[in-house]
Amino acid sequence: MLWRTSLASLIFAVGATAAEPVKNAATPEQLKELGFDPFDQSKVALGVEPPADFKGKKIVLVAGSKSHGPGDHEFFAGTAILMDLLKQTPGVWPVMVRDGWPKDEKVFDGAATVLFYMDGRGGHPVVQKDRLKAMQKLIDAGCGWVNLHYAVDYEPRHGATVVGWMGGYYDPRISTNPHWDAEVRSLPKHPTTRGVNPFTVNDEWYYNMHWVGDAADVKDAKGVTAILQALPPDGTRGTADAKKFLGRIETLAWAYDRKDGGRGFGFTGGHNHRNWADADFRRLVVNAILWSAKVEVPEGGAKVEFDPAALNVNLDNKGKPHTPIVPAAKK
Repeated sequence: MLWRTSLASLIFAVGATAAEPVKNAATPEQLKELGFDPFDQSKVALGVEPPADFKGKKIVLVAGSKSHGPGDHEFFAGTAILMDLLKQTPGVWPVMVRDGWPKDEKVFDGAATVLFYMDGRGGHPVVQKDRLKAMQKLIDAGCGWVNLHYAVDYEPRHGATVVGWMGGYYDPRISTNPHWDAEVRSLPKHPTTRGVNPFTVNDEWYYNMHWVGDAADVKDAKGVTAILQALPPDGTRGTADAKKFLGRIETLAWAYDRKDGGRGFGFTGGHNHRNWADADFRRLVVNAILWSAKVEVPEGGAKVEFDPAALNVNLDNKGKPHTPIVPAAKK
């Protein structure tokens, strides 16, 4: 589209990355002249159900409310990106809702999997009121369960339930959440890793999860497959429990085959919005969503075509002027 071409030409100079400041980036005035508002979320289709004769898999994506500063925890914009990426796979119908929870819980009816990308712990929308019970009904029906970034973080009293859905969770008593360059040197053979290459990405990567069965190590957690692993600097081990495992390779994303046949997936990245521009990062997440919905992941991985200009649309207005978000330099 014309506006997208114009926007990209202004935001992205040739070769510009987060490590190399953008030259000739658009000013707010120039963007307004183009009729572009980075905070306009009105064009995102919300709550659109599949047609009555749809025979594929319905996937419900729940975006959290406004959180953190510009470019971080862009839950709405990030979820909108995932919805657009999922539309590139035939036979799936993503349905997006906002602000942490649908106004009408009927949106969950018939879902093959549900994804939550939002703030967690005590403020986690999923644990409010009697929502865990509503989610248990979905799980009992075989629905998949995917949590991204802060959404994997639960208070232990809630984690005791969710660990049976996802195989692991961020337990604030033992887990840690530093920002660091995670160098993923190898990947296991698994449907979620199809078409994904080893990568290095700076993010707020959590680790030292609480695993199902109270396993101290992911390798002892039944049904859990470590998907992303990297060696964090020992100085990032921010809890007493994490400090017990100096030099240990840590798990940053995992797949869980539940005893009931359902599937769960936890992914701890997603703090930095710019990371959706990394093809391996986003393909892994899209593969995982499809896998959790029991959609066959193509041998070469899901199609995840992406225009980097999309990093600068549908953002939450956090009270500061828009600064162009650009992809990080590839490491």
